[in-house]
Amino acid sequence: MLSLLHIENIAVIERADIQFDPGFNALTGETGAGKSIVIDAISAVLGERTSRELIRTGAKSALVNAVFTGVSGLGWLEENGVPAGEELLLQREIQGDGRNICRVDGRLVTVAQLRELGRQLLNIHGQHDGQQLLDPACHLGYLDRSGHTEGELASFREAYGALAELRRKIGELEMDEAERSRRVDTLTFQIGELERADLKPGEDRELDGRRQLLRSAGKLMDAVQTAQYALSGDEDGRGAADLLAEAEGAVQGVARYSDRLSQLQEKLSQLRCEADDAVELLRDLEEELDELEGRLDTIYRLKKKYGSTVEEMLDYLERSRQELDQIQYADDTIARLSQKLEKAREEAARRAGVLSQARRRAAEALQTRVQEELRQLDMPKVRFQVEFAPKEGAWGLDETGGDEVQFLMSANVGEALKPIQKVASGGELARIMLALKNVLAEDDGIDSLVFDEVDTGVSGRAAQKVAEKMAQVARKKQVRCVTHLPQIAAMADTHFSVEKG
Repeated sequence: MLSLLHIENIAVIERADIQFDPGFNALTGETGAGKSIVIDAISAVLGERTSRELIRTGAKSALVNAVFTGVSGLGWLEENGVPAGEELLLQREIQGDGRNICRVDGRLVTVAQLRELGRQLLNIHGQHDGQQLLDPACHLGYLDRSGHTEGELASFREAYGALAELRRKIGELEMDEAERSRRVDTLTFQIGELERADLKPGEDRELDGRRQLLRSAGKLMDAVQTAQYALSGDEDGRGAADLLAEAEGAVQGVARYSDRLSQLQEKLSQLRCEADDAVELLRDLEEELDELEGRLDTIYRLKKKYGSTVEEMLDYLERSRQELDQIQYADDTIARLSQKLEKAREEAARRAGVLSQARRRAAEALQTRVQEELRQLDMPKVRFQVEFAPKEGAWGLDETGGDEVQFLMSANVGEALKPIQKVASGGELARIMLALKNVLAEDDGIDSLVFDEVDTGVSGRAAQKVAEKMAQVARKKQVRCVTHLPQIAAMADTHFSVEKG
């Protein structure tokens, strides 16, 4: 139950504290006084969509606090680790830059979390609900809510999802011959390019570890070439290795005349061999740098086409192979999937039938309950009926099942049943909507309701009946009603008069 509402800087309301009592609470006042703004504030603190335009002119932010009592056992609290106490405090601050700060018992939550909690605490029924009643697309939702068909609907949607996935896979395989040929050529080229690259997992990271070597490649290559020229020479002259070989040859011819010359010849021979080894090492290093740079070049070029890492490119290669196999063996795959599709269609149709049966049982109960509500609302001659029709299309199914549903009514004895949007007057719509809301509210477990001018178009005796019905609902639930009708205000347990300051 909503027991206390605190409002700051919401539209024309600078500051207000409203204490709601159990039972029937009525809010009355002149048009523009701020009655519906109170409802907007309640919507805001329950996490419903709002905007910074709601902030009072000249203020930087707006704040709404709401205290609820009797909320122990609420599922949201347990799921989100909020201890259930005697009271529950909801807060929402709307800032001028569009940001929202939401709290539940002082704990920060998101707007989505606040909205999920709010919908378990309080229901708001506004003037736009009558427009929903005129839209046949909304009728199935009303029926499912009244019949609690959530289990059957979830079971059907699971089967329908499997059916839709098989249809999608078959659709991907069913391409014309020219398109198939183009796709095969593309995949064959891409697979060949990646296979020729012979990529290894982690190769790019390993090469990146040597990137510093490449960054200094210019200086390194200059040093390598200078050392190579010094040892082996260039076109303009001979290098140290050649000179050492020449020196060795010169000494070799006279080494036999002296032990010292023989030792010198051996030393020169050793130096020449070491110089030759150094030349080979320098050539190997130059070739390694060239190969490294070329490999990185290849990987970089492939990354621009197939993925940002070698692993991603290898994944792309595997997917391409699988897709090529699928296309090349598409006819076999389509035949196999078609068999599964038929079984999935049968299962979806079976579950749709179970759902439809549950809905038809719910429709019978809804018709009886709405008729009784309408009788209490001084509409004893109105007939209300739920009409079923099969879904159109080859499959006769969509994500909601296999039923098209709309509400029919007959306002007078002897008149045929017709779609409600074609025959109901404004006052009749208000009472039919109230009847539906009462039926739905009986089983939703929410003990706090708000009716925002849902009595539009009602007057006289009908207004008295609406007032009596709201008072009856208020015996079991806390009710707040924004109204212009004295009959409704007179039935309230607590009366709030809203005036402009």
